[in-house]
Amino acid sequence: MADENVEKSEETAGAGEAQAEAAAAEESVVATANPEPESGEPGAEGAPEGESPAAEPAAQEAPARMIQPDIKFVREVMGSGGNDLKKCFQCASCSVVCNVTPDDHPFPRKEMMWAQWGLKEKLIANPDIWLCHQCNDCTAQCPRDAKPGRVMQAVAKMSIPSLSKPGFLAKGVGSPTALLLMTAIPVIILALVIGVLGGGSFTPEREVLGGVEQIVYNNFMKTIAIDIVFSTFFILGILVLALGVRNYWGMMKAHADREGIRLKTGGLAQVGPVLSEIITHKRFGKCDETKDRKTSHLFIFYSFGLLFAATAVSVLYTYGPLLWGGEGTHSPFPTIHPVKFFGYTGAAAGVIGIGLITINRFKHQQKTGMGSYFDWLLIVLVIVLMFTGIGSAAFRKLDIGVLAYPTYFVHLVAVLFLFMYAPFSKMAHMVYRGTAMAFARAAGRDTPM
Repeated sequence: MADENVEKSEETAGAGEAQAEAAAAEESVVATANPEPESGEPGAEGAPEGESPAAEPAAQEAPARMIQPDIKFVREVMGSGGNDLKKCFQCASCSVVCNVTPDDHPFPRKEMMWAQWGLKEKLIANPDIWLCHQCNDCTAQCPRDAKPGRVMQAVAKMSIPSLSKPGFLAKGVGSPTALLLMTAIPVIILALVIGVLGGGSFTPEREVLGGVEQIVYNNFMKTIAIDIVFSTFFILGILVLALGVRNYWGMMKAHADREGIRLKTGGLAQVGPVLSEIITHKRFGKCDETKDRKTSHLFIFYSFGLLFAATAVSVLYTYGPLLWGGEGTHSPFPTIHPVKFFGYTGAAAGVIGIGLITINRFKHQQKTGMGSYFDWLLIVLVIVLMFTGIGSAAFRKLDIGVLAYPTYFVHLVAVLFLFMYAPFSKMAHMVYRGTAMAFARAAGRDTPM
């Protein structure tokens, strides 16, 4: 009983301190607008002889900004992975142990306070929710086990509907109950395309290539159909993310203006330095508890780069010759071919990277937790992508027809799922984190690497 009373007292004290901190922050915006008049000015004690002192104007106060807690938002944060939010008593241990936070207004202490008060607009317009690299040093060292890293991730996830439009897709991607529906959409699209333009059958059709009868996926779904469908959703995804970046930059700029922060450079001036940092993942190297995340994330990052290169080279071989009246080449490409080199290398890097990420989740679960549904959706998707891609190639080579077409279909569904929902899933963090990094550098509060 005594222990329970102590714990309750600590929580009460923590709540009181959080309230006091919030009140102090808000009081700082209330000030009088009238300095004392200097001698010789109207209304000063030293008014010229023979003139009556001017009546002193009434003091005018700047309008106070009222705190309007969004209780629904607090509940959503707690339901999105930040369920231990209210344990925080603002000791600032999280900001002290974080190696990637700027010295000026460090995170995540202030974000924990804003989340407790439900200050949604303040949080969403804050670049720091994306500057957080989920090292989880703060979570491992928190004396109250409030898990600040999870709260930061929950807030970042909840900001996506405000950035990537339409917002309901972001909410759907982040909800386990909507997974079946979200998966059914690409399945139906591909089934319709295959029925209209493909062979309309899961029975493999073979062709003699190089003197050998082989399974040809082009007979299942035409290359031109794949290129049209997938390119359409890829371009739409790019447009959604571009609009999201514009929205996010505008929010951060408006927030900075209210706080009296002026940008020292434009955003475009920071693109080069930010890209340089992203391709090396320097900040991940500053994590203490999960330093090994840098290696796994680099494997995944370059895996996607190599697979994109394989796709680009494939398109070049397929459509390039048409520009000068030649005939394009569709898959399957020979074993010794640039497309195969990029594809096999990218797949190997992807398997290694996603394997390390999965192992690290279990390795660090005691200190940092296993992660949320939002994390695991992307992890499982990448696993499906990599293994169905490898399986499709293997089953075609081994001429296992009963598995080839179904595996290839699942692979196409996984790729289309990725393209359709990338702006609304955790994949979006690459773009919005990069935007936040550029803004922080432009504002002069970036962490030296």
